[in-house]
Amino acid sequence: MSAFLRLQPLYQDRVWGGRALEGALGRALPAGRPIGESWEIVDRPEAQSVVVGGRFDGRTLREVIANHAAEIMGPGWPADRAFPILVKWLDCKERLSLQVHPPAAVAPELKGEPKTENWYIAACAPDSHLIVGLKRGVTRARFEQALADLTLEDCVHRFPVTAGDSILVHSGQIHAIDGGNLILEIQQNSDTTYRVYDWGRVGLDGKPRAMHVEQSLKSIRWDDFEPEAVRGQRLAATIADANEFRIRRVPLAAGAEIVFEAGEQPRILSIVEGRLAGPEGQMLGRGDNVVMPYSVKNSFIAQTDALVLVTENFH
Repeated sequence: MSAFLRLQPLYQDRVWGGRALEGALGRALPAGRPIGESWEIVDRPEAQSVVVGGRFDGRTLREVIANHAAEIMGPGWPADRAFPILVKWLDCKERLSLQVHPPAAVAPELKGEPKTENWYIAACAPDSHLIVGLKRGVTRARFEQALADLTLEDCVHRFPVTAGDSILVHSGQIHAIDGGNLILEIQQNSDTTYRVYDWGRVGLDGKPRAMHVEQSLKSIRWDDFEPEAVRGQRLAATIADANEFRIRRVPLAAGAEIVFEAGEQPRILSIVEGRLAGPEGQMLGRGDNVVMPYSVKNSFIAQTDALVLVTENFH
């Protein structure tokens, strides 16, 4: 089988999106639309990645796993079980809504899915910020009053970021992304988002977007105060280690090789800087995200100085 699976991006219009994926990643975007998200790897009923090239060219990720579960995911992986990770590029031209994803203990009651996610800041404008968690000491009562007073910004933890920073956002953490950030988001396979506040904005249809205040208040972790980001460095490090996945940052000098042996586990390779040559001469560049199957050895040689993220330990 092919050494790795390269997948066709699925572009999503968002009211806060822009056109940054054209210049930053060299993408050809649908004309005249605010593209906020590029779904790079997805296996959901409403959205399917399609393989580009190789043995499985033109087949969906779901079809490939359903028919080759042991090869792609490893022995014992149920053929009907979805790929557990969703990978997106986010072009946050404007600020996103203040939102939360339901923790696993609450999600069934709300008929939603938990979603722990990691944000890697690939590029950002000067004075860019993220919002994750509550300011120290904020209570639910204070939060609800601020929601009524339209002063929620006083209750949430907003902090500056630079390119190369990242932060793991657990289900239940209140969060938003400020404008000017280009982010690689690696997350649980979920699309449940509860908006609690949208800064007075209207949607692409000119109407206020739906809010989910009751669900949000049930989902927010009220003991989650001022989490810290992992600051960007060109050093090998684990930048996220959650129950749902682990992400390693790996710098590569030009000419260096990175090898993934067959029979270990399936992984995702994301190129955030530089260019790599794959095992069959395929070129991967900044912005590419590929699935490396369980059953195949993969080796890549850096054609330039490069920085990659390796996502693994997902289940």
